[in-house]
Amino acid sequence: MKLQQIIDKAKDKNHFDDLTAYIKFCDEFLNYISDNLQATIISQNENHYQFFQYTKKEGNFQITRPINSNLMYKAEEFSDASKEFLKILKSVRTINKKDKTVRNILNNVTYTIQQSVGAALDGLPSGQSNTARKLNGDLFEHFIRLIIREMGIDCRSGVIKVPVVVDGNTEFYMSYQHDLIIEKGEEVKVIGSVKTSSKDRIDKVFIDKFLYTAYRKIHAPHCHFSQ
Repeated sequence: MKLQQIIDKAKDKNHFDDLTAYIKFCDEFLNYISDNLQATIISQNENHYQFFQYTKKEGNFQITRPINSNLMYKAEEFSDASKEFLKILKSVRTINKKDKTVRNILNNVTYTIQQSVGAALDGLPSGQSNTARKLNGDLFEHFIRLIIREMGIDCRSGVIKVPVVVDGNTEFYMSYQHDLIIEKGEEVKVIGSVKTSSKDRIDKVFIDKFLYTAYRKIHAPHCHFSQ
């Protein structure tokens, strides 16, 4: 498979309907980079961080985001680990939470899949970097929701309407977009942000807390919200 074919897949959200599709994409990407890179650049200060450089012919010498080699599986490792990953998710309520092997598989497979998508999109021309970031963020949000659903917990993204109260009166409702919403019946139990970088996430945590604390006091004292 050529790099452009991999990039085209990453650009099309229809290729990522379920976890199996994410795993298949990651497997294709890892097999591609195993012997088709121009170079692997090692960080001088933190040697476990690496950058993949694509060839001139296929990727115009584009360099990817930093990759943590302590977390990123190679192709042969990923093939076995991804199978265990799906098994663990289906039995997550009964497995030993202290088992380091289980924790490593969950962390490393999740990291490897997400970074494969991001690194593939890094192969887009520099003029399309904003498109790459948006696509990567959207696919990551979808990926995390699929993981949660695989564990047997229904979740969604969507809009929650938050009342704006002035002098005790609700003047209007503000539509508030969330990446992750978990409900029980009609009651919202969990809201969350799913972002690929802390700069996109840190301020929203405090805004969420402020808005929903106010919402509970005025309109829904029986509801429980968690960030």
